[in-house]
Amino acid sequence: MYKESSESPWKYKPWWCQPWSILLTGIAIIGASWVLAKSIWITVGVSIPILIWMSYFLLFWPRLMKLYYQQTQNSIREE
Repeated sequence: MYKESSESPWKYKPWWCQPWSILLTGIAIIGASWVLAKSIWITVGVSIPILIWMSYFLLFWPRLMKLYYQQTQNSIREE
């Protein structure tokens, strides 16, 4: 996941939007779809958007925010 640092975007997010809560929510929704439907196709259909959502918020968003913080710091230093 994302290494905590002084530029960590996670420190600005509430508890329900932390990496552990995103991961647990995604796993719970996928698991619930299997328990309720007992259909691999429904579970796969539910899993795809959930996995995309989790990937974005756990992998891409923190990196984008880190780049944003670095660019902001560089532009402040240049002024």
